[in-house]
Amino acid sequence: MQRFRFGRFFLYLLILFFLCFWFSGGNTILNFFDPALKTTIKQALDANQISSLTNVTNETKNDLTSTYDRIYRLIALKSAVDSKIAKQNYVKLENISLSLQQAIIATEDNRFYTHPGFDVEGIMRASLVNLQYGEVTEGGSTITQQLVKNLFLSQDRSLNRKMEEFALAVDMEMRYSKEEILELYLNTIYFGSGFYGISEASMGYFAKMPNELTLAEAAMLAGLPNAPSVYSPYVDFNAAKKRQSVVLSRMADTGYITSTIANETKSVPIYLAE
Repeated sequence: MQRFRFGRFFLYLLILFFLCFWFSGGNTILNFFDPALKTTIKQALDANQISSLTNVTNETKNDLTSTYDRIYRLIALKSAVDSKIAKQNYVKLENISLSLQQAIIATEDNRFYTHPGFDVEGIMRASLVNLQYGEVTEGGSTITQQLVKNLFLSQDRSLNRKMEEFALAVDMEMRYSKEEILELYLNTIYFGSGFYGISEASMGYFAKMPNELTLAEAAMLAGLPNAPSVYSPYVDFNAAKKRQSVVLSRMADTGYITSTIANETKSVPIYLAE
């Protein structure tokens, strides 16, 4: 039964993968079905030397390079992830404040531990909000989707990119545990003011290790990924405090802390490293 479920899940992933290419609108799919190019392309892909192709245009070479990268990411996701992770300041999840972990989940993806990489309810809610305002004001991306987007994808909102993000997020959930995904996310997310990852952010804002953060500090940091250039306390401290208040309220709503603790923490003084 477990083998059947895995096979069905893998087939589902393949369908998503080819749909992603189909909606790209480029020449990639057509090239693979062009008899004149088929053999040359296959040889180049097998040799991992796409740049050496001489019988195709530069545009086709770029398409093939992009295709190879996409295939590689899905087939060898862990190797692709490892190549993107900076090891120097990497922090294991057990060395990151539990309050920060909870604050991030409450703020960014409160159904993180129950969804398979995408959150249908979150997507529907975001769609309704965006429809109400007539513009994209809220995203429905999960922590897993944000992670693969930050590691591999551009920031555009095209259908092709969103479908590839969706496929990679499902693949990520198959290969990593929730704890590993959260750990990777916290080590790669941008916290503003030039700080990438929780180690740089914790030291840069509070001169503390990630496991030393108080609830007030953790809540402030958890509010930054939404709009780091806006909410950074070095840019606008008042905006950072307001965002911290939102995070604490969401932590109370999701049951991580009580309303009393949330209200008390909102008035706790914050001392920045600079």
